[in-house]
Amino acid sequence: MFNKILIANRGEIACRVIKTARRLGIKTVAVYSEADAGARHVRLADEAVFIGPAAARESYLVIDNIIAAAKQTGAQAIHPGYGFLSENEEFCHACDEAGIVFIGPPVSAIRAMGSKSEAKKLMEKAGVPLTPGYHGDHQEPGFLNVQADAIGYPVLIKAAAGGGGKGMRLVERSEDFLDALASCKREAASSFGSDHVLVEKYLTRPRHIEIQVFGDTRGNVVYLFERDCSVQRRHQKVLEEAPAPGMTLERRAAMGKAAVDAAKAVGYVGAGTVEFIANQDGTFYFMEMNTRLQVEHPVTEMITGLDLVEWQLRVASGEPLPLAQEQLAINGHALEARIYAEDPSRGFLPSTGRLVHLAPPEEGMHVRVDTGVEEGDEISPFYDPMIAKLIVWDVNRDRALARMLQALADYRVVGVSNNIEFLSRLTACPAFANADLDTGLIEREKDYLFPEEAGAHREAWLAVALAELLREQERAAQSAGRHPEPASPWHLRDGWRVNADATRSLVFRLGEEQKHLQVENLGKVFRIVVDGVASIVSGSINPRGLLRAEFDGLRTAVTVVVAGERRHVFGHGRAWQFAAVDALHHSGEGGGAEGGLLAPMPGKVIALIASEGATVEKGAPLLILEAMKMEHTITAPAAGTVKGFRFAVGDQVGDGAELVDFEVSSA
Repeated sequence: MFNKILIANRGEIACRVIKTARRLGIKTVAVYSEADAGARHVRLADEAVFIGPAAARESYLVIDNIIAAAKQTGAQAIHPGYGFLSENEEFCHACDEAGIVFIGPPVSAIRAMGSKSEAKKLMEKAGVPLTPGYHGDHQEPGFLNVQADAIGYPVLIKAAAGGGGKGMRLVERSEDFLDALASCKREAASSFGSDHVLVEKYLTRPRHIEIQVFGDTRGNVVYLFERDCSVQRRHQKVLEEAPAPGMTLERRAAMGKAAVDAAKAVGYVGAGTVEFIANQDGTFYFMEMNTRLQVEHPVTEMITGLDLVEWQLRVASGEPLPLAQEQLAINGHALEARIYAEDPSRGFLPSTGRLVHLAPPEEGMHVRVDTGVEEGDEISPFYDPMIAKLIVWDVNRDRALARMLQALADYRVVGVSNNIEFLSRLTACPAFANADLDTGLIEREKDYLFPEEAGAHREAWLAVALAELLREQERAAQSAGRHPEPASPWHLRDGWRVNADATRSLVFRLGEEQKHLQVENLGKVFRIVVDGVASIVSGSINPRGLLRAEFDGLRTAVTVVVAGERRHVFGHGRAWQFAAVDALHHSGEGGGAEGGLLAPMPGKVIALIASEGATVEKGAPLLILEAMKMEHTITAPAAGTVKGFRFAVGDQVGDGAELVDFEVSSA
């Protein structure tokens, strides 16, 4: 076994490899770019080496820098993770040349599976079922059009060197084929450096089922069962599970044998995934082989009780496979949801910024969280915006679904937009819950998954107000404790007035909806009026925002997190983002003192219009933000003074980031 390995990757997968290596007593070396200098994987590793600027092409994709870091630190092997250089035959060859073990398959296997068309020729020879189509080298457009006509529409044009949904076009009619082909070839050439394509029959309701395989240096190959990855968005996996719902023992054995045959055909060593497209009737066809560990490998680990990274390390060090095929078994059901910093309501636009508050569900036998970030870390614009992978396990699928819904409801993220509520709807969607699966599920169920934006429950308005009042009391108590006369009634913030009632107003905005909540302190409880209806409320709140409340005798627990002027309320599987409006400066026309001083979406500061210290009138331009290829001018919400800017020109900002320190004029 190795004494020290280098991990040529970042984020969640780097942290995942470090966890296993530490358990096995193996030292780890991280590599990092300028953007990742303070990243979690750097903090966890035993050593770390700087490899270049933030852009991946200048750091994580520079083979010479990775090899130099391994030599510098004395690492005996390199784990490539997934993405970046994990399936790069040049990188694998460079490791061999440097005398460093590549923790993955041999160069020959990567080369064989690197081209979809060449891989399918090999699979055909090995007797692995193939989707009807043309996989040859003849690329003349007219010839390909004839092949498509013979296959029968709809057909799928796919880049031979492609992946991740790029260089792929669905064609419904012969007359549309040539235009789609030209577009596909342009994208393939741009993304992969080759415009070579193949044409295949498009299955109308296919499932995406993949088989985890493992080989050792002694010629042994096993399969560790299947994963269903049918739930996809733009060919990107969203929810994965193992085992595949509805899988019969006979079909599993047939797919497992086909996957093992595929691996043996290329002399495969290490962890790999053979991906199949399957019809609803159970027939299946080879799609491609991923010559690396997959993002969704944890669901396989959860149902087998195995550590696939440990298997990778053992096989790469020359050991035989730890178990034979007959020793492998499935236990229970597992699901994985990918938690991303993205906004589903805006076409899944990536979100960047600081994780102001990050509280994942508690981990245990049933819940696992694989992540590369912690509270306070940044989601940068340079890399994949994954926050974490949430994995759950239980004895059967129904119970695993319930576990996932609860775990998603317990996940709290503040600072970036995220897809947690979307994932909750997806998990609860009747089609998914009933295992009516195919790769078009999200599009098919879009009315359920993308409902009209609804206002907050009455309980959420009460919660945001109660949290504000309790925090106000806590600040008053702290202030009194520092005063020579802590018992003075002047420290109380209970709204008391001479010859007047103690009612005052709190103003909050949720989207375009703004409410004035009338509040009266009644001693140990508050009376809060929302939309003309009064409630008696009380409760306590801890420093992490957990609010234990009682509303008109009903007890509940929600979380209210403060981030600048925003108040993030989490409860019962929902999340609402309120803005606190200063009632003293409220104009009554929807423009509070908090104005537009928060970034409306992720973007880049391209100009600072006002000067620090300048006194400006309401509506005066303060700065310009470039987002989604458009310029957005941030203006003064009221007359006041620009105390300072939080960002400089050229800085990337996250959705909701505070941009300006602004003091409203008291006049």
